[in-house]
Amino acid sequence: MNSAEIRRRFLEFFEKRGHKIIPSASLITPDEKGITNTTLFNSAGMQPLIPYLLGKSHPLGRRLVNVQKCLRTVDIDEVGDATHATFFEMLGNWSLGDYFKEEAIKWSFELLTDKKDGFGLDPKRLYVTVFEGDKNISKDTEAYQIWKKYLPENRIYFLPAKSNWWAAGDNGPCGPDTEMFYDVTKEGLGDMTKEQYLAADGARKVVEVWNDVFMEYEKRDGKVIGKLPQKNVDTGAGLERLAMVLQGVNNIYDTDIFAPIMRLLNDVFPNGNLRDKRVIVDHIRSAVFIIVDGVIPSNTDRGYILRRLIRRTVRFGKKLGLNNEHYKKIINSSILPARQSHSGGQNTEIVGKEFLAEVEKFEKTIDKGLKEFEKGTDPFVLFTSYGFPIELTMELAKEKGVKIDLEKFQTAMKKHQKLSRAGAEQKFKGGLADESEPVVKYHTTTHLLHQALHEVLGDKVSQKGSNITAERLRFDFVHSAKMTDEEKKKVEEIVNQKITENLPVQKIILPKEKALQTGAYHSFNEKYGDEISVYYIGENLETAFSKEFCGGPHVARTGVLGKFKIIKEEAVAAGIRRIKAVLE
Repeated sequence: MNSAEIRRRFLEFFEKRGHKIIPSASLITPDEKGITNTTLFNSAGMQPLIPYLLGKSHPLGRRLVNVQKCLRTVDIDEVGDATHATFFEMLGNWSLGDYFKEEAIKWSFELLTDKKDGFGLDPKRLYVTVFEGDKNISKDTEAYQIWKKYLPENRIYFLPAKSNWWAAGDNGPCGPDTEMFYDVTKEGLGDMTKEQYLAADGARKVVEVWNDVFMEYEKRDGKVIGKLPQKNVDTGAGLERLAMVLQGVNNIYDTDIFAPIMRLLNDVFPNGNLRDKRVIVDHIRSAVFIIVDGVIPSNTDRGYILRRLIRRTVRFGKKLGLNNEHYKKIINSSILPARQSHSGGQNTEIVGKEFLAEVEKFEKTIDKGLKEFEKGTDPFVLFTSYGFPIELTMELAKEKGVKIDLEKFQTAMKKHQKLSRAGAEQKFKGGLADESEPVVKYHTTTHLLHQALHEVLGDKVSQKGSNITAERLRFDFVHSAKMTDEEKKKVEEIVNQKITENLPVQKIILPKEKALQTGAYHSFNEKYGDEISVYYIGENLETAFSKEFCGGPHVARTGVLGKFKIIKEEAVAAGIRRIKAVLE
């Protein structure tokens, strides 16, 4: 059964049982929600649904099903073994205050074992675990009794919270779970005691194929604070592992998801290290999906995760002998499944461009950096001068049996960042240090420039900083390529057109939640108060040309600004461009 058929059967099975199919959310978590912003990427199928699991009404009802794109790098060192991947697809169905344990367990068993509508797995090879309880929450005897309808009790095991309690970090919904494992040995394990089962799990003779979470509790700051207003069911089955079991192979890289790309590498490098090939294939696949969802390499947040994946790929690729043509083939082979299995692939045309640009940047310094590493050069110098992420340096050191002083590196980084912030960029913050007339004019102009850049270069653009004097403005923004003369000219035309229109510049104070709903530009990393000052340029907030969180001050109308002219556009860091401009 190929991966497309697995997706189809899963969705149709639950659609027949009253579930509405919802599309996958972006990999990127919605920072402004205040719930999921503790992670940079969606790492579980339920993450985009947290508001609804907490009680908010979903527009499509109380029964939902989907295939969610997920990314986890916490196990990045395990990638290349039989079952770990950084990017994966999570098959999930949800009950938002509707059915609970009885139906969830019944349907899980039916889907796994039914030959017509399900996956047709042998029920004699299934084992399940349930929550054994602790000092705060009682033993889940209800789930145990339900499972006894489908499996003998000597294949149902009570395990502690570390195995059978699920929570999305320190805050949010949580609850006991029941996990389903499948015997992947040739001979078959048969009935086992708890001790025998745990040994089989440790030896990877059984593989987890599904997990049902019974979300009835809420956690705050790491502690269970009580029950949710509704009982929810959240299930998850990793497509890659399920495909491994259903296709009868012993690792995810031999499934139809990875096999075509692995063949590309095996044909060209038949003697190359197998684990290195798997890491390359996994990381390129992850990078493709990340870039498709609008992230570009940088030194912060999501961009840093992407950069780390690409640079780790280059390191393993160099050992193998990969060149740009090899990368292009793997990227193109990864893009096609991204388009076929998930909508919203409008950025696929830029994937190769962004990926290869990052490869070329790192390849210019990796040889020198590796030589410096062999000399024992300080990790901070390797990072700032040669672009070596500290994690890469630590990997190299581990291979050599060398210990890195991480505390020393972090101290040096903090000092470096403090110096970099000297001069305090007034990014999205209130209060110019200088409120003279020329400075205020340039301040308003930066808002016009910011929006014009979005219109010309696209929504990947985001402000990284600004510096304003009485003589000029300086504006730093995320963009991976040098602007063309045509792009710069278009930006100038847009800004000058808005100046000519003599638009009003207006301010409104809004509660934080309403301010976020306006779509006004703001810093995702900034901590805002309960009320936000939003400046907008236009007749009203809804149709305004520009909207930003800002403390001002600004001119009353754009007509007083004069003529806008870009003096210089240049790179200031990897993925960061800078515009210097004046008003004439």
